[in-house]
Amino acid sequence: MRLMKILHVETGRHLYGGPQQAVYLVSALRQRGLDCTLLCPPDTGVDSAARAASIPVRNLFCAGDLDLPFAYRLTQYLQATTPDLLHCHSRRGADMLGGLAASFAAVPAVVSRRVDNTEMRALAALRYRPFRKIIAISEAIAAVLRERAVAPERIAVIRSAVDTARFEAPPNRHAFRSEFGIPRDALILGAAGQLIPRKGHRYLLEAVADLRHTHGNIRLVIFGEGYLNNQLRAQAAALSLGDVVQFAGFRDDLDDFMGCFDIFVHPALSEGLGVVTLKAAAAGVPVVGFNAGGLPEAVLDGVSGILVSTADAVALKVAIATLLQNKSLRRKMGEAGRERMQNEFSIATMADKHIALYEAVLHG
Repeated sequence: MRLMKILHVETGRHLYGGPQQAVYLVSALRQRGLDCTLLCPPDTGVDSAARAASIPVRNLFCAGDLDLPFAYRLTQYLQATTPDLLHCHSRRGADMLGGLAASFAAVPAVVSRRVDNTEMRALAALRYRPFRKIIAISEAIAAVLRERAVAPERIAVIRSAVDTARFEAPPNRHAFRSEFGIPRDALILGAAGQLIPRKGHRYLLEAVADLRHTHGNIRLVIFGEGYLNNQLRAQAAALSLGDVVQFAGFRDDLDDFMGCFDIFVHPALSEGLGVVTLKAAAAGVPVVGFNAGGLPEAVLDGVSGILVSTADAVALKVAIATLLQNKSLRRKMGEAGRERMQNEFSIATMADKHIALYEAVLHG
């Protein structure tokens, strides 16, 4: 019996959560014998990661949703290679233009939806019309799609995964503290995400500004880049947090540091699922965040972390303080999170669910 031939399209530039999920999935599918190729722009984070994972890569430049030549080139590639199925993974041109190319080439297609922000019904109808299935990475995203009048039978929920084996080895806490100049007795808060409004960093800075008066030994390291970089640095300076907060920028070795945090804080105002919180949990670190989007599916409130009302800096401060003051609770929640990631969010589970979906689309 001929193996399924799947072309995956990921047009993101950086190896953020979504592109990394695409690499996880394609690698796992190939290990199960599927014929998979990843199409992505050249000289990008996902390009490098895919090649490092021995995934066959085809490079096509994509400038975004209005890059119609990309749709034409993708159509030609589909016609030349005749895959059984096209799987589009990102919104930066891959979904709108990928669906267009699939229609022109008469190739069945599915698309992954990773964000929970809403869009006009007319735009949603146009964006998702070419796809047999829309794969939501959380129930929260599925709810948004249904609200936008996407038929429920066209939606499948397959949650993102985390490479739990990646976090089994104990982290080098001494090296981490040395690199970032953190005292041995300090309790470390970690945060990671693009420096953009919906990630909610300003609420975290407000919370830490209050916490430093009662917990003078805390340190916060923020990983990520974005156009709010200067604004957030200015806010930290205005709050006299120069000796408490460090902006570490984007680091492709962040996974090496994840287990070094005492608490991971993710104050996102909206979130598809929060892959970075899955990594924190896999590393045995309790998570504090806002009860927004798909985060309640990633973090079990009171079990693997604490979730509070969205955009409430005071509630965020109280939740962080609760864990700062209770080492045994931090350990208990960290262990619960690690066990849950191993049982419910493995790459193997994600891959098997995708294979079942592909088979249903092609043969159901």
